[in-house]
Amino acid sequence: MKHADLLPLIATTFEQMPFNQLLGLQVTRFDLEQAEVCFSWSEQLIGNPVQMIMHGGVIATVLDVVGGIMAVSSALSRMQSIQQDELMSRLGKMSTIDIRTDYLRPGRGAHFTATARVIRSGNKVAVCRMELHNDSGVHIALGTGTYLVG
Repeated sequence: MKHADLLPLIATTFEQMPFNQLLGLQVTRFDLEQAEVCFSWSEQLIGNPVQMIMHGGVIATVLDVVGGIMAVSSALSRMQSIQQDELMSRLGKMSTIDIRTDYLRPGRGAHFTATARVIRSGNKVAVCRMELHNDSGVHIALGTGTYLVG
């Protein structure tokens, strides 16, 4: 399989993860430049019931997911081709090394979009910058993730 053929398979793999399904995450854009994950507000995501704002753990998780998708893509883009079974084996070995989340504003909105871009990608490690915005364009959080990719 060529890299472009892998993108839908990678997106589907992330969407099928049980925790990502629990959060309602959907990959809405995924190419060599950017990954985008969207989800809708739900009362199960409340972290502060007085203020009715999203739990910080949900925010960090979504940033980690979109950064992970982008890191996987960057690692696989250097390969000429890969078989599906080898892809699944490699995905099982990739993981988050470190993530930093900066909470800029309370998590309020009806719909949310998280995006990621690669800052640097090497043979073993990829670093991504992630952002979370609500449906009004309010910048809620910013993240930097370091991922083991090789």
